[in-house]
Amino acid sequence: MDSFYPILIFIVVLVLIELGYLALKPIRFPEKREVRKRLKAISVQSETDDNVDILRKNQLSKILLLHRLLRRFPIMEKVSRLVEQSGVKHPPGFYILLSPALALVGLLGGLEFHFAYFPLLPSYFVTIPWASGLAVLPFLYLRYKRGKRFLKFEEQLPEALDLISRSLKAGHAFSSGMRLVSEEMDNPASGEFDKTLNEINFGVSTHDALINLTKRVPLDDLMFFVISVILQRETGGNLAEILENLARLIRERFKLNGHVRVLSAQARLSAYILVAIPIILGFAIHFINPEFFEAFFEHPSGKYVLAFGGVWLIVGIFAMKRLVTIRV
Repeated sequence: MDSFYPILIFIVVLVLIELGYLALKPIRFPEKREVRKRLKAISVQSETDDNVDILRKNQLSKILLLHRLLRRFPIMEKVSRLVEQSGVKHPPGFYILLSPALALVGLLGGLEFHFAYFPLLPSYFVTIPWASGLAVLPFLYLRYKRGKRFLKFEEQLPEALDLISRSLKAGHAFSSGMRLVSEEMDNPASGEFDKTLNEINFGVSTHDALINLTKRVPLDDLMFFVISVILQRETGGNLAEILENLARLIRERFKLNGHVRVLSAQARLSAYILVAIPIILGFAIHFINPEFFEAFFEHPSGKYVLAFGGVWLIVGIFAMKRLVTIRV
């Protein structure tokens, strides 16, 4: 047991050093970043040099050994898709390394917390939640970034549909409308439509390229757009008018969603107040009478009461969030 802590500390320090090296590498070599920036600008401005790497890269980690190791696990396909959908710059291997590093930190912190406050409980009742909670933080961050990116894409979609519709009315092809979206709009809409257009230019059928777009951005509104385009190509019809109506329906849904949020504002505010009351009241009592909570920290039963109170507070937060979240 005495040698357990030095080994854990050594592993944590080693992993943190490696992660720090990967994070600070662009800062240590600013001239490389400047060279890449200038080369990218030259390649964009050049009209004669159209050399494009058509090989699809799936780099799981900048560390070659870790990349080869991660390729053996089927779950890495889902992790790679999550990283791609979140729009972050680091490869999946960065978050795979960060997760066990945070888990080890949580394990050490949980052991100290267990010995200080809950010595009567088995250690795994404290260390496992700490380690698990910190281990999933990188993936919760990726899910948060993915949600923000999808929300922005959904807000950009009506404008993108209008651009394609106006391009079709002007007599251009459907691919020209997608090119207009990729050039005129911001990310993530421009990046996703540009990927789809590149797949079509490299020989992928329009049907498959649009299906791949829905896999990268699994939104209902985008699925309606893809289905409309596929059906129009198979059965015919006025695609410009279809896209105009679809953009109008999406905007109307946004208005309805805003109306629902206004109507549910009182319930959400009540939920915030109910969550804040015990926390604010606890701090107020502590400042007014510091001896009031001494029994909770000195007596073993008081610590368990505080722990269970915190757990039920978290359960109440999730329950109220489910109640006040209305999907339109």
